[in-house]
Amino acid sequence: MKAGDAFNELYNTVARLRAPDGCEWDREQTPLTLRSALIEETYECLEAINENYTEHIAEELGDLFLLATMISYMYEEEGKFSAADALKKVNEKLIRRHPHVFGNVKVKDTAEILNNWAAIKIEQEGRKPKDSVLDEICSALPPAERAFALQKKAAKAGFDWNEVDGVIEKIFEEIKEVKDAINDANSVKTEEELGDLLFSVINLCRFLKVEPSSALQRTNSKFIKRFKYVEKKMKEAGQDMKKENLELMEKLWNEAKR
Repeated sequence: MKAGDAFNELYNTVARLRAPDGCEWDREQTPLTLRSALIEETYECLEAINENYTEHIAEELGDLFLLATMISYMYEEEGKFSAADALKKVNEKLIRRHPHVFGNVKVKDTAEILNNWAAIKIEQEGRKPKDSVLDEICSALPPAERAFALQKKAAKAGFDWNEVDGVIEKIFEEIKEVKDAINDANSVKTEEELGDLLFSVINLCRFLKVEPSSALQRTNSKFIKRFKYVEKKMKEAGQDMKKENLELMEKLWNEAKR
């Protein structure tokens, strides 16, 4: 089946669900009620991509297609815009912003492609330049992802470390400031310094071209696997998972690592 035919089938299914004699639950939904689902399905899709499980990726992308179609159809019902309008707009934008593919513009590298992209948004699309390049970063992003995006923007403007050693030294500097805040029993300052430390670690990820979310997700998976091993072995030994048994749990944790 061609992609266009498959989308038409999905669109018709959504229309049927939203019809007066369709599904009561689907009819009750609004763009606002589907916001959390959109976020959840996006993260489930990211998880599938990280796992590189093709069948799961296809399923999760399908869920995202469904939500995009459903939300578009809701606005279509209100006469504001249609799903076709949304698709047409993004297609026109892609063609407009790729003059090196669909036009006669010559580019030498990806940096020039991105510069052209930014210029087209202002010169052809009439978007007002932001007061700061950082204003281009969506404020609704989760904090870690937003920190990563902010740092990338600042680095693109030339505000960046010359060498990785400077980034690492900054992390140790922030660790010392966290310790000082803890010693001073200043909870507000501790939170602030921990934020600086996290920001610095994310900056190291960016400098080394490592996606912080992917790195942390890998560690989460590793922690879960090892912790489950400890739980299993403790249960087999008839021991409870409690602080009094920490020495045994640490022994099993190191065993799990091996």
